[in-house]
Amino acid sequence: GVGVGVASAVYRSYLTGEGCPSSVITKMPALDPNAAFTSTVLRMYIREVKFFKTLAKDMPFRVSKSYYGEVNEETSQFAMVIEDLGNLRIVDQVKGMTIADARRAVDGLAAMHAKWWGKADALAADGTTISLGDPIYPAIVPMVFAEGWEKCTKEIKMPDAIMQVGPKFGENVAPLLASLAKGPNTLAHGDYRADNMLFAANDELVVLDFQLIGTGIGAYDLAYFVTQSISADDASKYERELFDRWIDGLLAGGAPRDLIDKKSLWEHYRSAALFCLAYPIIASRGMDLSDKRSFELVDCMNTRFDRAVRELNLVSLLK
Repeated sequence: GVGVGVASAVYRSYLTGEGCPSSVITKMPALDPNAAFTSTVLRMYIREVKFFKTLAKDMPFRVSKSYYGEVNEETSQFAMVIEDLGNLRIVDQVKGMTIADARRAVDGLAAMHAKWWGKADALAADGTTISLGDPIYPAIVPMVFAEGWEKCTKEIKMPDAIMQVGPKFGENVAPLLASLAKGPNTLAHGDYRADNMLFAANDELVVLDFQLIGTGIGAYDLAYFVTQSISADDASKYERELFDRWIDGLLAGGAPRDLIDKKSLWEHYRSAALFCLAYPIIASRGMDLSDKRSFELVDCMNTRFDRAVRELNLVSLLK
């Protein structure tokens, strides 16, 4: 839909014939050159194609069926054909996820993290994922953040707390990224937010979009989800509950108890929350902010980040 796809061009294709679904979703490179550039440099299309070939079958939650997926690793030209799940319940990230759905999402996230807790470095080593500590991130993120920051500050009224962070963000990218991969590392979804989730009739969680699949600290996914996908009021009220629920889910899912240090994981969470300003700012480069849905998405993510900056004292983490 317009204003929904950011890193890819997404189409619904209708089919006729025996033994085939009535419709499928086709993903191809983004039409916006800025979005396509970022996606190519960060190997996002390569990652998602590889995910469906290698990891999809091992996910503890439902993902789309993949009918086809190929990518040219030199050019990042790709095409994917996946299951159309348009009949499932959609969560509008702009409105914010309910706390009941948020708990389901955290349970699914904890189950995935537990499965690879302390074991995901091997996935980065064999090229299945990219580590959050990979040199490509500090090489590219400050540049694309600066471009997005210039655009956002011209086209959106930025909250005061974000104005304290944004001008210093670029010089803090390298240490923040290092903190996101210091372990214990696990499989990270990388874009775990409401717009990438659906719910079946029985409230079963379905997770979409694996273009940023990576290896890093689990609190990275959790912080991004809580600070960006539920309303600021609900985040204020339920943030620690959701964090504790995630910890309980890790242990229930078999993560080694000696690799679960709640105090250090909370500090991981704060560092990850600070880094998450990168998402709306960088994404804005490839978005038409005159489009109502695109503007509302970036604006609400910024507003929610403002809450996180203030309540988690994130400015104190800046160098």
